Amino acid sequence: MWVILGVMAIIATLVNLFMYKAGKDYKLAMALGLSLTALTLCAEYSLVSRWVKVEDWAALLDVVPGMERGLWFLTAVSILLNITPMLLELRSKK
Repeated sequence: MWVILGVMAIIATLVNLFMYKAGKDYKLAMALGLSLTALTLCAEYSLVSRWVKVEDWAALLDVVPGMERGLWFLTAVSILLNITPMLLELRSKK
């Protein structure tokens, strides 16, 4: 599930950037991109929770350390890319 949500978040973010570039209203796509990013994080947390419930310590030890760094990085990139049009718009108004 997290893969599907992650891909949808990437697509929404790209739509956000293309809509801004085309001069159209991008705010719905921006909200969708950020929301899908949050849902991706929730889905990842649910996966880890399932591993804890079944006591799959090997999966936790193998995946979680790398997943943590990846999720922090991708979330930061998602936030930055999704708010870029707003920042550019603010800069151009000054």
